[in-house]
Amino acid sequence: MRKIGCVFLLISIMTTLLSCAIEKRSQTFEQEEATNNTKTTIPAKPYNRKDWPHWIDADGDCQDTRQELLIATSKIQVQFKDLKHCTVIYGEWYGVYTGKTFIKASDIDIDHIVPLAHAHRHGAAYWTKEQRKTFANDFENLVAVSDSANRSKSDKAPHEWLPPLKSYWCEYGKRWKRIKDKYRLWYSQQESFKLNQLARTCLE
Repeated sequence: MRKIGCVFLLISIMTTLLSCAIEKRSQTFEQEEATNNTKTTIPAKPYNRKDWPHWIDADGDCQDTRQELLIATSKIQVQFKDLKHCTVIYGEWYGVYTGKTFIKASDIDIDHIVPLAHAHRHGAAYWTKEQRKTFANDFENLVAVSDSANRSKSDKAPHEWLPPLKSYWCEYGKRWKRIKDKYRLWYSQQESFKLNQLARTCLE
């Protein structure tokens, strides 16, 4: 009888220990799952803006990506600094972030819808130089905006910053998602939640 009692006691102890181990593993799994969903891991390679070549003169006509975009988005024919036609100084640009119109090119910044630093933290840390150059000069990811709005945005995601002009939120969210999907960059939970909110504004 004493042996049987000892066996039952041993089984009880082992069951308790196994239950604790399973519970601990479950908690660890939940923590890992949360980490994977929010993607908070810091890339081993730090972000350096110099690693993203821009602006480039892709067609060799002396007009780099910035100048090409200024020419393409001006509502009137642009004026150049000199007869070489390399640098734009005047035109007429509508700042989609603020709703204001600008005449001087020096008041305009070319913003990356999905910022370079954000891309680096969300999957682009180990891209090649050519991949980074393509991303940094992709017209689909570029927009002419006021310099103050661009600096206010910095490298923030939509859940951290949105354009002051609320009527542009729908388009902003669509462009942000289109670029991230195009380059297969991942999303954080907060970012995805905000993008879903913005998508609903398109239906209002």
